[in-house]
Amino acid sequence: MSPTRKPWVVGVSGASGTPYAASVIRALLTAGEAVDLIVSRAARLTILDETGISFRDAHWQADLARWLDVPEEELSGVRHWSAGDFAAGPSSGSYPAKGMLVVPATTGAAAGIALGLSKDLLQRTASVTLKERRPLVLCLRETPLSGTTLRHLVALDEQGAVVLPASPGFYAGGSTARELVDFVAGRVLDAVGVPHDLYRRWSGSLGEAAGTPGRHRESGPRRGE
Repeated sequence: MSPTRKPWVVGVSGASGTPYAASVIRALLTAGEAVDLIVSRAARLTILDETGISFRDAHWQADLARWLDVPEEELSGVRHWSAGDFAAGPSSGSYPAKGMLVVPATTGAAAGIALGLSKDLLQRTASVTLKERRPLVLCLRETPLSGTTLRHLVALDEQGAVVLPASPGFYAGGSTARELVDFVAGRVLDAVGVPHDLYRRWSGSLGEAAGTPGRHRESGPRRGE
């Protein structure tokens, strides 16, 4: 490992919404960031169900290239860790990492992280991220939320994590599923200060979305927000 390499850890849990993870990873690589990837066992089933792509440890580069729809040579900045590997680099606080993004995050993963269960490498790395006071973002993809889950999310917020629901903003003018996915991915990156051009930012002028070619007019933020 290069002594200067300091990656963002991206954890993919088993929630529906794997396109969010793909968009975040692509944008991190575009921004020149290194990525350490942890894909939970449940997430592999979700990736297969949502994309038809099998994610295998022995062929992770080829499978990731298919999932992201990029050439394999563009993945030189990615390192993959098996979810069952508790001896992996990110399991230790001494491992150099900028922070962690859990995209998408299941309510089960959120609960495990909030309680410090560390049942797999994803949860262990998130716990390490919190104890080392590094940025941790959980992009929750679930609705409705039970009282128990809400209490777990409050606990995560109190521990310093950013809880970021997968909630697209229509004021950016998105009219396709990909544009709405990219909006959420962009907000994840905003939370940790990584530059991107995944969505058009609100400038304070109504009607801008309507002027974007190929997009329908959407309203801006509601008054009083």
